[in-house]
Order: sequence, then C-alpha cells, then structure tokens
Amino acid sequence: MLVDDGSSAACAAELDRLATHPGHHLLRLPTNRGKGAAVRAGLAEAQQLGYTHALQVDADGQHASEDLPAFLAYLDSAPDTLVVGYPHYDASVPRARLYGRYATHIWVWINTLSGEIRDSMCGVRLYPIAALNSLLARHACGDRMTFDTELLVRWHWAGGALRNLPVRVHYPRDGVSHFALWRDNRQISAMHARLFVGMLLRLPRLLARRWRRTPVKASP
Repeated sequence: MLVDDGSSAACAAELDRLATHPGHHLLRLPTNRGKGAAVRAGLAEAQQLGYTHALQVDADGQHASEDLPAFLAYLDSAPDTLVVGYPHYDASVPRARLYGRYATHIWVWINTLSGEIRDSMCGVRLYPIAALNSLLARHACGDRMTFDTELLVRWHWAGGALRNLPVRVHYPRDGVSHFALWRDNRQISAMHARLFVGMLLRLPRLLARRWRRTPVKASP
C-alpha cells in the first residue's frame, strides 16, 4: 500500500512507477494533510481491500529491515495484538532527538499509569486493521505527528493487547525530517494536556486495571 499525501511532482511520479509493480496499490490524497491523516486513510483503504493487518514502516530509511519478520510473526500467533517497535539506536542518533523523546515517554507513562508502552514514537508497527479502524472512527488521533502517540494511549485505554519489540535504528547523514518544530511541538503539547484530562476521567478504571495486574506475593 502506497499513500501519496499530496507529494511533489517528482515524488508522485516515483509512486506512479512503483504502483505499476504487481502487488502494489496506490492511494492518492489530493492535498498534504500529514502523517496521521495518511496512515488513517491507508488503513481504511486496506480494510476495503480485504486486508486484516498493516505493517507500518517509516520511509526515512532509519529502521533495520532485518528486524521486521519478528513483527510479522504475530499475524498468526496473536492476530489481535498491536505490535510496536522500540528503538535500539546506534551512534548516529542526534542527542537532541534521543533526549527529547523522554518528555513524551514520561507523559505517556503518566497518561496510561503504566510502562506498557515502551516507546510511543517509533515508526515500526503491526496494526490489526479492523480493531484499529474501529478505534479511529471514535478518536481520529490527529492528522500530523500527534497520531502515533495518541493512538497507542487510546489503544491502551481501550484494553487492547500490545506487545513491544526491539528494532535497530540508524540516522542516515542525508536523512530528511518532516517534523515542523514549532507547529508539531505545539500540537504535541496540546495532545498531552488533552490526554491528561482523559486519564483523570478514566482514573478509577486505570487504577483498578493496574491493581488487577499487580502480582500478589504469598506471605512466608
């Protein structure tokens, strides 16, 4: 599945070329709406085409393709599980990127009252499409960079099964980022505030779930 999110003429031409290969399907969006909107549209299209799962991999060349088969193994062993990667960085990772992620990690742990989501920003995920589209019909989770994080928090709130798998990450020297510093950080801050309010509304249920999962030690 290829999603053209209002790309440039050169990129659109390359996607047209790729779409001629067997097994490729191109969905073209008329204007750029952002990563979240593109993934959401792709998931809806995939369900219409009869697919049960979607493997999301960011197209920036950072993630090791050799680590992807471990995600696909869950297609049969745990088909209802959302499998999300957590990065193992090499020395190429920019320090600002590495440390900046922890602000989001901390907010995710607060808003879920759990450490179940190891990394909410990794671009490698295996999605069970029908369950995820049902969630997205109720909560769009944003059109841009807020999508990945909000989706996992709401999946956790809904009680969905989740598994974390490691994936090696390398930052290419000529890598291109579509992260808009001021716009995306503003939207991410607003998302965390909104999710915090949602956590407070769900606090009794989240605490009860945490209590049920806490192992009880026998007295000596």
